Amino acid sequence: MKVRVMLVREGRTGAKLEITGPKSAFLFLQPKARRLDREHFWRIDLDARNQIIGYETVSIGTLSASLVHPREVFVGALLAKAAGCIVSHNHPTGDPAPSPEDRETTRRLVKAGELLGVPVLDHIIIGDDRYYSFKESGLL
Repeated sequence: MKVRVMLVREGRTGAKLEITGPKSAFLFLQPKARRLDREHFWRIDLDARNQIIGYETVSIGTLSASLVHPREVFVGALLAKAAGCIVSHNHPTGDPAPSPEDRETTRRLVKAGELLGVPVLDHIIIGDDRYYSFKESGLL
């Protein structure tokens, strides 16, 4: 029996884009988050120079929730040999303030990333033309 593992990336960026901070990650994802009526959870894979090597929609949830499990978040990052990743999701309500569930999900993903050697560099919540960064807020 043969087993074949393939990495399917949702998107490549063409030219190498460097993530210099939360705002540049927000600007990269903002067009993908416009006018969505449900929560989408993304992962941006980065190389050792913080250049984007790929991104993936990890899950699509409901108006107010997105189911996220570390296994689904990190499988693509591991296959891409990412040096780190940024996770992000949108709030269709437009308010990027984190919920208690967002804080718990971030805590779990950071812990899993540390164990797997793919650190979560930030969790960005996208609202209407604004964002919330766990890193900027001192929570990462």
